Amino acid sequence: MLILMPHTLSVIVPAYNEENTIQRILQKIGEVELMGGTQKEIIVVNDCSADNTERRVREFQEQHPEMNIVYKKHEVNKGKGAALRTGIQSATGDFVIVQDADLEYDPNEFNILMKPILDGFADVVYGSRFMGGRPHRILFFWHTIGNKMLTFASNMFTNLNLTDMETCYKMFRREIIQGITLKENRFGFEPEVTAKIAKIPKVRIYEVGISYYGRTYEEGKKIGMKDAFRALYCIIRYNLFS
Repeated sequence: MLILMPHTLSVIVPAYNEENTIQRILQKIGEVELMGGTQKEIIVVNDCSADNTERRVREFQEQHPEMNIVYKKHEVNKGKGAALRTGIQSATGDFVIVQDADLEYDPNEFNILMKPILDGFADVVYGSRFMGGRPHRILFFWHTIGNKMLTFASNMFTNLNLTDMETCYKMFRREIIQGITLKENRFGFEPEVTAKIAKIPKVRIYEVGISYYGRTYEEGKKIGMKDAFRALYCIIRYNLFS
């Protein structure tokens, strides 16, 4: 008799100075019931935070021993992309998703991204903030224009028709994401991974609508104009010269 083991989703949580939100996002992840009996592996990567992020994570681990939380720490600050590489390399689940620690994305929507994969249609699923009827906080006009311009530029090179290349929510089959070599240390991860995923023969990429609870710079948002220029550089570099 064939016994099918439940799948596992590895949730990568890069964290830099997120003492105010890290326990809340871990709680939200823990409360999510994944479809198909899928289990969770939560990998927190502390990118040398200068605040009490580490203490908050350790406290949460002690309070919730039933949760499968793996803690990783960089001894020097390397950037979000480097933190994601550490998390991806440590993942053991069947699928991998990125979850920022800042509460802008809702873990209750993991199942929306997972469904096309579990149904056998997709290898990679992007969660788009610009499609579907879910709630979106209204904030920065020029950020939206910048995101759309970068997505348009990325699409020109990859020949994809994504609406939100820069989204945090990207879910991968583990063998797909671990099978590519990533180099970007900061926010260049998004265009780099998109360019490299698009080059995989016969890869199946889907996109689903998600909600977005954006935060202001006063609330801790970190991405800036120089990151937009770096993203454009990465679009050109990893599509034409990688």
